[in-house]
Amino acid sequence: MDIFNYSFMVNAFIVGVLIAVCCALLGVVLVLKRYSMIGDGLSHVGFGALSIAAVLNLSTPLYVALPVVVVAAYLLLRITEKGRVNADAAIALISSSALSIGVFVASINGTNIDLQQYMFGSILGVSETDIVISAVLTLLVLFVFVLFYNKIFAVTFDEGFAKATGIRTPIYNIAVSILTAVTVVVGMRMLGTLLISALIIFPSLTSMRICKRFKTVVILSVIISVLCVIAGLFTSYYFENIPVGATIVIYNLAIFLVFTVLSLILKTVKKK
Repeated sequence: MDIFNYSFMVNAFIVGVLIAVCCALLGVVLVLKRYSMIGDGLSHVGFGALSIAAVLNLSTPLYVALPVVVVAAYLLLRITEKGRVNADAAIALISSSALSIGVFVASINGTNIDLQQYMFGSILGVSETDIVISAVLTLLVLFVFVLFYNKIFAVTFDEGFAKATGIRTPIYNIAVSILTAVTVVVGMRMLGTLLISALIIFPSLTSMRICKRFKTVVILSVIISVLCVIAGLFTSYYFENIPVGATIVIYNLAIFLVFTVLSLILKTVKKK
C-alpha cells in the first residue's frame, strides 16, 4: 500500500472518489431524461473556456471555465424546454462550436499551450483546492438527492405529471443542470474533455442492465463509479505509462459488458 505514501496519490483518490459519486448520481437522472450527452457537450464548452483562459495567461483558468459552463448548461436547458431545437442537436451545436473556438484561439495565439491536459486530464496533479471544491460539490449533490429525492424521482420519470402535482420542475431541472456543469468542469481535471462524459453515462447504463428500481440503480451506479476510479488509479500507479483517465473508462466498459451478459442470462433463465 505504498501508493498512499505519496500526497499527490492521496489527493487523486479523494478527488476521484468524490467526482465519481457526483457523476453517478447526476448520470442516472441525465440518462433517464435522455440528456446523457450533456456531459460531453459541457466538457467541450469547458475546454473552449480553459483554452481561452490559458491564452490570456490567467492564473486560475478553472474559475474562468466554471461560470461559462454553468451558463451553457442553463442555455441548453432553456433551448430544449422551449422545443426550438432538439436536445441532441443543441448539444452537438454548442459542443462542436466551443471545441473549435478553443483550438482556434490556442492556434492563432502563437503560444506553446499544452492542451493535452485539458483533453485527457491530469488527475495526479490535483491540489488541495481541488479537494475542497470536490468536497463542497459532493455535499451539494448529496444534499439535493437526499432532501428532494421524491421530487427528483417524479421530475425524472414524468415531468408533466410532476408539474401537474405542483412540483416546480424548472427549479429542479436548473439545479441538476448547474450541478452537472460544475461536476463536468471539476471532473475534466481527472478525465479530460474527451472522457468525462463516460463517467456520467457508463455507471447508470451498467446498473440499469440488471436493476429496475430507481433507488437500486442510483446506489449501484455510485458503487460501480467509485470502484472503477479506484481500480483505474491503482492500475495506473502499478503499471507505468498507463493513462489514468482511459483506464477508468476501460474498467467502466468492462463492467458494462459483464452486466450486459448477466442481464441476458437472467432473461433466459426467467423465460425457462
